[in-house]
Amino acid sequence: MSSASAAASAGAHGHSHEHYGRTELIIVVMCSMTGTLMQALDTTIANVALPYMRGSLSASQDQITWVLTSYIVAAAVMTAPVGWLAARFGKKNILLVSMIGFTVASMLCGMATDLSEIVVFRLLQGVFGAALAPLSQSVMIDLFPIEKRAQVMAIWGIGVMLGPILGPTLGGYLTDAYSWRWVFYVNVPFGIAATLGLWLVFKDTNRNEGLKFDWSGFLFMAVGMGSLQLMLDRGETQDWFSSLEIIIYAVLTGLGIYLFMVHLFLGKAPFLPRKMFADRNFSFSQIVMFVVGAVLLASSALMPPFLQNLGGYSVLQTGLLLGPRGFGTIGAMILVGRIANFTDPRVLMTIGVTCVAWSLWQMAQWTPSVDYWELLYVSTVQGFGFGMVFVPLNLVAFATLPGQFRTDGSAFMNLVRNVGSAIGVSVSTTVLTNSLQAIRSDLVRFATPFNRGLGVNGEALYYNLQLPTGQAGFNGLISLRAAIEAYANDFLFMFYLTLIMYPLIWLMRRPSFTSGAQRPAVEAME
Repeated sequence: MSSASAAASAGAHGHSHEHYGRTELIIVVMCSMTGTLMQALDTTIANVALPYMRGSLSASQDQITWVLTSYIVAAAVMTAPVGWLAARFGKKNILLVSMIGFTVASMLCGMATDLSEIVVFRLLQGVFGAALAPLSQSVMIDLFPIEKRAQVMAIWGIGVMLGPILGPTLGGYLTDAYSWRWVFYVNVPFGIAATLGLWLVFKDTNRNEGLKFDWSGFLFMAVGMGSLQLMLDRGETQDWFSSLEIIIYAVLTGLGIYLFMVHLFLGKAPFLPRKMFADRNFSFSQIVMFVVGAVLLASSALMPPFLQNLGGYSVLQTGLLLGPRGFGTIGAMILVGRIANFTDPRVLMTIGVTCVAWSLWQMAQWTPSVDYWELLYVSTVQGFGFGMVFVPLNLVAFATLPGQFRTDGSAFMNLVRNVGSAIGVSVSTTVLTNSLQAIRSDLVRFATPFNRGLGVNGEALYYNLQLPTGQAGFNGLISLRAAIEAYANDFLFMFYLTLIMYPLIWLMRRPSFTSGAQRPAVEAME
């Protein structure tokens, strides 16, 4: 590549024209990936430790959930302006500040002595961690030529997808073996190493120092996204719209998002560029990513209570049973990274969606006595399916997007995935609770000594119903039956949600992954 074309490309992609050696590239990729993995892990790693933190910090059940809520809300609000920050101050500066801030906030979380301290420190963790995933994705897309992008997105995707899956298992182990504080301390050595690597090796990008910040758009978006996350996170514990708190969040969500959308399409210089959404592949990719985020995290949230409460598995056994899902994801991403350049990514995504849909259909048939091997097999297929969708989706989204929109696009896509995850968990939990109540009340109507059908089909049960112990046992049986059907309803709900992705995938254009297309400034591992 000539210096003139390199300079032109650098201007388009906002990246340095300087070349990286093979070792330097590997260091930058590993350090960027470390930040992504730490941020992804921290969305779920603290969940298992909450009961231990409650006792240590003398907090109520309602109060301790703010440890999760503060992180999620801060990360949601601060993800969208990442593109502007990187353009104004340079990707290297923002990455270093984010990595240092996240590492220091992690250490402070581990040292917290009361609830207010840990909530504030988790808030800071969310603020600094928000830029890690979108910036690392943007940096890795910039560093590699388009024909190697599939392999790079596979590496990046492993960190993003494995974080939420491995979080509860790692969090459980650290809490059990050491203390809940190590859930946060574990970030510190990796954060220091990644910061040093980026500081020494990563070359700074171009900056636009005259760039003005769109405060109105950011304020509208912050109110909308922040209120939405609060509503979703607090809704279940506050009984949704019977609570004034949730109604206020809902009104602020609607108002904030409406004003943000009006400002985005009619404002002079919104901080998310309008032209970005004119790219058909990018726009449809956002809807598919929303569904992927919703189903991925909702199924992850439902499986542990199903296995522990209904199946009687221990925490360790549950972690081991969910492990193959992660291996399936890694396997799919490695495979896609090798074949994506000469395969239609829409075909790969269709295969992935089919695997996910089939696995959810199978899970809807499960009972607590489900075979151990079927659990492993179906979980592996589901993980494989998510991996087959995730990498081609990121490739298609950015293949035709102009280089100057990449960081904004990456930030927006991460925001969409996180919002999808939050909505997916909240909706699936609500569906489970409502199904449980409806099915149980339906079954209870038949649990009476006057039901002669019981005398014929369950003679022992029928006579036991006339004794207090028998009634208690029968109540437990009804609760178990209702829970099995409620989980089946939830898995079926996710199955139907997954089907939405089929038409969206085929509304996208097939991109070209040849070396002649849109080469980035920095040449990689030729």
